[in-house]
Amino acid sequence: MPLTLDDVRAPHSRLLEVISGSRAYGTDTPTSDHDFKGVFIQPADSFLGLSPTDQVSDARNDSVFFELGRFADLLAKNNPNLLEMLFTPPDCTIFRHPLMDSFTPAMVLSKRCCDAFAGYAIAQIRKARGLNKKIVNPQPPQRRPITDFCHVLENAGSVPLLPWLANRGLQQHHCGLTAIPHAPHTFALFHSPDAQLPGIAEPDSSSLRLASIPLGTAPIAWLVFGNDAWQRHCREWREYHEWTSLRNESRFTSTIDHGMGYDAKNLMHTFRLLDAAEEIARHGRLSVRSPNRSWLLDVRAGKFPYNDLVALAESRIATIEHLFAHSSLPDHPDLDAINRTVISIRRQWYRIPATQPCGNAFAD
Repeated sequence: MPLTLDDVRAPHSRLLEVISGSRAYGTDTPTSDHDFKGVFIQPADSFLGLSPTDQVSDARNDSVFFELGRFADLLAKNNPNLLEMLFTPPDCTIFRHPLMDSFTPAMVLSKRCCDAFAGYAIAQIRKARGLNKKIVNPQPPQRRPITDFCHVLENAGSVPLLPWLANRGLQQHHCGLTAIPHAPHTFALFHSPDAQLPGIAEPDSSSLRLASIPLGTAPIAWLVFGNDAWQRHCREWREYHEWTSLRNESRFTSTIDHGMGYDAKNLMHTFRLLDAAEEIARHGRLSVRSPNRSWLLDVRAGKFPYNDLVALAESRIATIEHLFAHSSLPDHPDLDAINRTVISIRRQWYRIPATQPCGNAFAD
């Protein structure tokens, strides 16, 4: 059976559980979510079986737990979220097994943090603008009918199908289509109130209907279906309504209220990440709680123009890249040490003596 959050929080599995997100960073407000992250170790039978579990989370990812191996793999890539978990301050640490102290800063912090943190910051800048697209381009409650994407060729141009039919007093359910060979998404359009044609499409249909037309029957027009535009509309409509069903309403309202046209919370996280990257480059340590709470909250409140923040972020990134280039940090995490640590933790957890090989789960 799949592991649940209750399973990975149980004493026989949990290695680490922390409060994450803005409450750990010190940038929380009264409406901030409660987010939790953790590390678990699988029961031996699950780990050795055919379907090991790398990660367990709830539907909204408010609680996310990583299996020890997955956690170590992401640490070795200097993933910002996983590094922050490891260095969460004590007041936001719900549980920490002493075995987790085996992962040391010297083992995991490296020059790779430059790309990991700065690259993540750049992605946050792009994400801040991405929300704007959904705000200014809301989708209707119902998907547009497929016939909205059909046009009739006329003279040297084309006209939308439904107005073209209405101007001629024709009904689409009295119409029929046949495909034109070697002309993708192009159809011969027929009309007959008496021939029991199938129509062009049902209102909620995802495809056009084709008809069986007697040989020699002349079409009344040629129809072109905008398949690419239809597919794009379906995707955007679906993504928009998935977003509205999952979005944080207080965060969305804040974005609308400040009127700057971007997700200010994402930009706040951009500068928080840049602060963390600079601390790693200068001092070889990572403080999860930000020392710039007041300024970061001003960013979150939308008090600065987007272009000004982007320019500042780009300047900070250039400085950080210079600092990492001249840092005494190793080029990459100590993969051998991380691997030995994972093996040691598993041996102790599963009570495998250090002198006993782990063996092959599929050996005879």
